[in-house]
Amino acid sequence: MGLYGALNCGASIGLLSALAGCYRAPGTGRDQFIYISEDKEIAMGISGFHEILRNARLSENLEVTEMVNRVGTRIAAAANKPEYQWEFVVIQDDRSINAFALPGGKVAVFTGILPITKTDDGLATVLGHEVAHVLQRHGAERYSRGVLESITQMGALAAGAAAGRPDAAIAAMSAYGVGVSLPFHRSQESEADRIGLRLMTQAGYDPREAVSFWERMSGCPRQLIDKACFRAKQNIPQFLSTHPSDTARINQIEDWVPEAMKFYRGPGAVKPVHPAPYVPSIGPLQQSG
Repeated sequence: MGLYGALNCGASIGLLSALAGCYRAPGTGRDQFIYISEDKEIAMGISGFHEILRNARLSENLEVTEMVNRVGTRIAAAANKPEYQWEFVVIQDDRSINAFALPGGKVAVFTGILPITKTDDGLATVLGHEVAHVLQRHGAERYSRGVLESITQMGALAAGAAAGRPDAAIAAMSAYGVGVSLPFHRSQESEADRIGLRLMTQAGYDPREAVSFWERMSGCPRQLIDKACFRAKQNIPQFLSTHPSDTARINQIEDWVPEAMKFYRGPGAVKPVHPAPYVPSIGPLQQSG
């Protein structure tokens, strides 16, 4: 389990208690241990995004960039986080089957994932999932875990001052899956899948298409996933590298589709956003696989 898995709000004592923030994950009520403020997290995310754009080649395909902005804007509306300055970009890299979202509403899609998303609904599956990671502050949890592990391993409080270092932007990017990163926990992935499904539905996209997208991501016929057909570890796309197995994810999403369909009003019909920060409570998550 390790330090992070064992730590909870009741276990935070001494200096760790002074550093810690104990939260309930929005929507699911899961205990969260987060070390940095949301303002600091957003500042790190924006800084990290600017660092990426300085080195990235943006797509010049107007049709692709319009599609990502169209779908992203609808997902952002469903997220109902107006204090974020939402921005969607497409990075030209056909070898990267990936996407990410950083605090402050900074979202990027690599062109390598677009042949798999295929449709607006498939793209909404990806963007809903990534935006959910940000809304749930999963990167802040991962960053906090790294700080705690540094303190434990080095035995020095100074190791916890990472948020003030010049490389804070790199730390933020790593926490949200850009480059080398700490793995998301299974509970975080399940939250992102389930809340992402709700977001795409409230944005007017068919949640049933999420199943089709994840089947395409598996690269195998449904009946052969994790059986006769499987990927070598080195061939797993970045978007899946720390995620649950294909079968577990698809089974969970199929279980959650009826719940999401209650909010579906047909193609392009946007359900008015909930007055809460984004989605109503969906309750505790059940893990499978």
